[in-house]
This record gives sequence, C-alpha cells and structure tokens, in this order.
Amino acid sequence: MSGLDQDQHLQLGCRDKTTVSSDSSGTRELAKQPLHGLKLASHAVLEKAQQRGRLKCSKCGGSRMFFCYTCCSLLGVSLQEIPLIKLPVKIDIIKHPNETDGKSTAIHAKILAPSDVTIYTYPCIPDFDKDKVVLVFPGPGSVSVQDMMQCLHDRTDSRSHDSDEPCMKRLKSEEVQGATHTAENQETVTPDEAKGFESRMYPLQRVVFIDSTWNQTNKISTDERLQDLLQVELRTRKTCFWRHQKGKPDSYLSTIEAIYYFLKDFHEHCLAQEYNGEYDNILFFYSYLHSVVNKAKISAGKC
Repeated sequence: MSGLDQDQHLQLGCRDKTTVSSDSSGTRELAKQPLHGLKLASHAVLEKAQQRGRLKCSKCGGSRMFFCYTCCSLLGVSLQEIPLIKLPVKIDIIKHPNETDGKSTAIHAKILAPSDVTIYTYPCIPDFDKDKVVLVFPGPGSVSVQDMMQCLHDRTDSRSHDSDEPCMKRLKSEEVQGATHTAENQETVTPDEAKGFESRMYPLQRVVFIDSTWNQTNKISTDERLQDLLQVELRTRKTCFWRHQKGKPDSYLSTIEAIYYFLKDFHEHCLAQEYNGEYDNILFFYSYLHSVVNKAKISAGKC
C-alpha cells in the first residue's frame, strides 16, 4: 500500500468511522474502533510530511508519500523519526508478481522491522525447514496460534520416533514458563546447551505470509515448496482495511494486519507473556493512513 494513492480514498466501510462525541454513546463508539487503544509512536512526523506533499524518489523517480514502496526507502521522513521494531521471529513475505506495489501493506513491515522482515517476489521462495517454519494462511488443515507450537513439537517428535501422533494438543503456558525458569536457573549451561534448549522450547524460526489479492493467492499457496509447512489461521480477527475485497469475509486480513495479529497472539500464547503493545508500531503507517482515508470519506459525505 502506498501513501495516499489516488485510488486509495473513500474505500472504508462506514462501520470503521471514528465518532467523536461528548456523550457516552460517542465514547462507546470510539472504544469499538479496531485501531483504538494502540500504543503508537507520534504521527506528527507523518502529518508534517503529508502537508509538504509528495516527493520524487531519487532512485526510481516515482512520486511518493512517506516512503517509496518500489525501492523500500523513506521519503520526507528520516529513519530516526519512525519507530523501529525488533520481532520475536523472522518474517518472510511471498509477494505475488501481479500485486500492485502501491496497494500492498507488506512494505510497512519491511520498513518498520528491517532486520526481521524479508520480501520475496514469487516464484522466488527460499528453502524452508518445514519443522521450524509456518505459513499463515487459512485452510482445512490450519491450526490456531495457540496450537501452533505444540504442532511443531509433535511434528519433530513424530519424525524422531517414527510415530504419527496427532498435533492438536495445546502447549500450556505454565509449561513454557516453567521450562524458561528452569533454563534461567541453570547457571552452568553452556552456549550450545542453551541453544539446544531454546530450539526445543521455541522451534519456530520463521513465519511466512502471502502478499496478494485473495483471488491470486491460490497459485502461491498451492506451490509444492509450501505444501509441507504447517498452516496457521487467525480465525477470530476482523479486517478494517479500506480495500476490503467484495465477496470475501471480513476475516480475510491485509498483510500488515495478519502480521500484527500473529505477533500479538504469539506473544500471549506462545511466549506466555502479557501483551503491552510491544508490536503495535508495526501498524504505524497503516493506522495513520486508515485515519486519513476515514477523514476523506467523512468529508465527502460517504458515511
């Protein structure tokens, strides 16, 4: 997704409108908003950049706002002015070659978490260790984030013992916490032992997301190189993307939404820690553009 593309305006559904009111009904309405309550860095830098207008990318010559989605570089905003995020796992995004760069939200993740996010253009797909990588994509065999870690453990165990035990047992947070505390108390553990312990406790190394329209996902999701990956589905999340595709359920998320909700669920259910907004800034650009599109829609009387 680009910053304020021409076709970006007036695409939000009225249900996403932020209502400002002095009465209690307005307060209740505000509390229902999908992006309300996020712990975000100040958007002042984006507001100033928007007032200055579009700039020409020195690399490709394109006219852009905030960043060049082609060159993955900031425009009118410095690296020191935006939040940079360290993620608990590496993220690989497989982008459909026909996906319009200016409409993709994948670039947000790459700019905000540059050391942990890699974008590949299909048919380029890296070699994945199927026991340590998951694909976030809905399907008949997909599991929840809560069940994901146990599934990976069971996959590894079944290969080690030539067994076919089912992988739908949930890894309890108490077990994760208890094992973590045990590791912390073992002062004589060598680096190799610690690494081995961490690998057993947290076998997940990478998370794969597909970046394309939902009508184009089949070509990538059915690629044989992804077939053996455990599929994870974010079943209870709803999109607030202003380019929501007609005929698709609201559980079909944009790429950046899927990344955010996965990280949040991973933090709570796999790391067994209370979530305090650690990854909210992955929505730094998305939340600002959401508000801009919303305001444009209201001004045009479309809500």
